Amino acid sequence: MAKDLYISALLDVYGEFLSEKSRTLTEYYYNDDLSLSEIAENEGITRQGVRDNIKRAELQLKELEAKCGYCKKFLKLKELADDIKSGENSKINNILDIINEL
Repeated sequence: MAKDLYISALLDVYGEFLSEKSRTLTEYYYNDDLSLSEIAENEGITRQGVRDNIKRAELQLKELEAKCGYCKKFLKLKELADDIKSGENSKINNILDIINEL
């Protein structure tokens, strides 16, 4: 299971919609960079149980993003904000357009 930074971004946006256990296991894996075996040992469950739980959480997060699209907009806003910080002020209108879509 290759780690995907996009899942970490989805967790930031939609993590509260997951069960506490699913959110915790997924955060350990993606944000704390723990292996499945390390998580299983710390949580007292099997490695397969951890993997299954994380896979279900990933699916839920992707389904939420497909329905809402907030993470894509959030990431675009972050990118535009970085452009503005670097002196490219022409991006302000793009930010306002995205905010108005929300």
